[in-house]
Amino acid sequence: MSHTDLYGKEVSYKIKTGSLRMTRADEPKPYTNMFDNKPSVPEYKVAAVQKSRFILLHYSICKALWDWLILLATFYVAVTVPYNVCFTAYDDCESASRSTIVSDIAVEMLFILDIALNFRTTYVSQSGQVVYEPRSICIHYAATWFFVDLIAALPFDLLYTSLVHLLKTVRLLRLLRLLQKLDRYSQYSAMVLTLLMSMFALLAHWMACIWYVIGRKEMENNDPVTWDIGWLHELGKRLESPYINNSLGGPSIRSAYIASLYFTLSSLTSVGFGNVCANTDAEKIFSICTMLIGALMHAVVFGNVTAIIQRMYSRRSLYHTRMKDLKDFIRVHRLPQQLKQRMLEYFQTTWSVNNGIDANEVRRVLHWHLIGIAFTLWASGIMVAVPLASWAIGSRITV
Repeated sequence: MSHTDLYGKEVSYKIKTGSLRMTRADEPKPYTNMFDNKPSVPEYKVAAVQKSRFILLHYSICKALWDWLILLATFYVAVTVPYNVCFTAYDDCESASRSTIVSDIAVEMLFILDIALNFRTTYVSQSGQVVYEPRSICIHYAATWFFVDLIAALPFDLLYTSLVHLLKTVRLLRLLRLLQKLDRYSQYSAMVLTLLMSMFALLAHWMACIWYVIGRKEMENNDPVTWDIGWLHELGKRLESPYINNSLGGPSIRSAYIASLYFTLSSLTSVGFGNVCANTDAEKIFSICTMLIGALMHAVVFGNVTAIIQRMYSRRSLYHTRMKDLKDFIRVHRLPQQLKQRMLEYFQTTWSVNNGIDANEVRRVLHWHLIGIAFTLWASGIMVAVPLASWAIGSRITV
């Protein structure tokens, strides 16, 4: 009987008797640090969860799904609030408000429910440990994001005032929470790319709203009889619906918004065609600012896209690099053709099995407790992985 079989039987016996414990020769004592009393590894990463049933884990699947729902609601607010502030002021405000009253109430209810859940959601302390104690959770949330979330959840629709849409702009403060969650999903390339493109489109939407307001203010502040050089006047002439005295007629709100969004996207991407252009000084200044912001967004978006693509093909690039090194080694040392073929086949077979993963490096960065769990599952027959025996033997079994 081989040494590995004897070793596996001994481990299986210790598993049944409950005397198996995995340590490493160069590992300090569990959850201690040789320099201070802080835990060397966050305990919640390796320890079993002990919490009340009314406490929600911040890293659970349910909380992740809820965060995505709140993210969609936040994007809805970020789109509708600026649009209502800038466009519905020149449209039938009552009908526009009725069309979104149901969705606005639903979003307000989601924000209020999110506040209640945050008072029962765990968080990670500065020492890297998860806090499960309800009183500490309430104090932490009240001292950080509670007031921002509370202002965003106020029911402004119940206020009978013409400034209700302007008051709703405070809900945009919830976008600050989005920056907090970006790091959590930074390892998922598709999600990061989707969020970046969504932020780019959201920025274009905001600037389209500002572009329309500039056009309307230019019309209001100039002589309605002689002044007709603004971009809205030009749009009205092309659509054969010119403005009369700068107040009547003109293109519809829908056409004006589409033209505004078309102009801002063209400016941000630097591919403007000139059919919607800046004519007045205020419009030209805004166009300059839009181009500068577009240059910055290009650097941010395309820089992250490049990094994402590099991560996607990093393993393939490593394979070709090592294969090239092996072929150069064979060529320099003038190895025989038969040996060359065997070496290449061995490399390809090994790569197909482990996909270029260095098991020793993985074992070095993992915590001793996680290695012990993996080896325990293998020894008890739950996991079938022959190379795991030699991989885990680098750790030490003690009784």
